[in-house]
Amino acid sequence: MTIGQMSEVGFMLLLTLFFKKYGFKMTILVGMLAWAIRYILFAFGDAGSFSFMLILGIALHGICYDFFFVSGQIYTNAKAGSHIKSAAQGLITLATYGVGMLIGFWVAGKIVETNTNDWQTIWLYPAGFAVVILIIFLAAFKDEKIEYQE
Repeated sequence: MTIGQMSEVGFMLLLTLFFKKYGFKMTILVGMLAWAIRYILFAFGDAGSFSFMLILGIALHGICYDFFFVSGQIYTNAKAGSHIKSAAQGLITLATYGVGMLIGFWVAGKIVETNTNDWQTIWLYPAGFAVVILIIFLAAFKDEKIEYQE
């Protein structure tokens, strides 16, 4: 867990630089790709000779969280008008940490029930979901320049 926390702090420091240089779309795409890679590492890693894959997957936590969730919050804050920023942040929080997690935990439960003890398959499902969402986002999201305050 310490590796993941250190990674999160490190990528939080790099987020602003990446965001300014590459923009929101590329930042969130990198975050989505990191999620897919993380889940693939968990699928094929083990506690023996492939334990390095588990450690790398844990280390990817920072880029996954910061480049996806935090950059989404920054983008929302920048796009929302001053009179609705608080409501916009509340909505994104509800969508990601409320409804999104509710659906995600339900789907995860069904996947685990169907694939009991087949951890490789269990981890490949979210990797596949991340890739599908990445492709949809890549095709559908219009990249716009935004002004934001640090």
